[in-house]
Amino acid sequence: MDSSPPTKRRRKTKSEGTNDKSSSSPVVVFAHGAGAPSSSDWMLRWKEMLKNALDAVEVVTFDYPYIAGGKKRAPPKAEKLVEFHKDIVKKTTDKYPAHPLILAGKSMGSRVSCMVAAEVDIDASAVICLGYPLKAMGGAVRDETLLQLTVPVMFVQGSKDGLCPLEKLEAVCKKMKSHNELHVINGGDHSFKIGKKHLQIKGSTQDQAEDLAVQGVSSFVSRCLQGK
Repeated sequence: MDSSPPTKRRRKTKSEGTNDKSSSSPVVVFAHGAGAPSSSDWMLRWKEMLKNALDAVEVVTFDYPYIAGGKKRAPPKAEKLVEFHKDIVKKTTDKYPAHPLILAGKSMGSRVSCMVAAEVDIDASAVICLGYPLKAMGGAVRDETLLQLTVPVMFVQGSKDGLCPLEKLEAVCKKMKSHNELHVINGGDHSFKIGKKHLQIKGSTQDQAEDLAVQGVSSFVSRCLQGK
């Protein structure tokens, strides 16, 4: 993995209106996973943690159309969600034009975030993948988008995440051309949940494990923004 994130041209500054945050504060667009909307307890908790850790001017969440309004339909292929996601991103950057853009996502939302970051008309400073679903249902490794990225990427993964075996992710990370980092939540599953027995053995708590992960995300984003 690279030792430092690449530099990117800073977004042009415009008036911020009533926004009283420094223009160095990022704005985050945070996408949900396949099975739960942005109003889920998990998403609300991580939204607050990301906002505080990154000192974000706003963490924007949204629901993809297939799940919006309480619908319970199966998610479409991730590629079919890119245009809707891009529209949310563009509306956000229009609202906060002077603030660095961070894309974040839970599981499927992180995969779509990477697809959006790869688009030529999106100027993201970093992507945060919370439980990246590297392995498809049939077992194939879905690394095409990751290998195309030039935007810095951070992966936060549970060590017991069946959708992303760490050895496979580490192999992909070595092939990626973008700067990337990995924070492992020891004992965590796809949603970072750690078993009670594991926590007892380690003398730790769920909150402590997630706090360490968020601190890692904060440090990563800080380094990325310093390179702008």
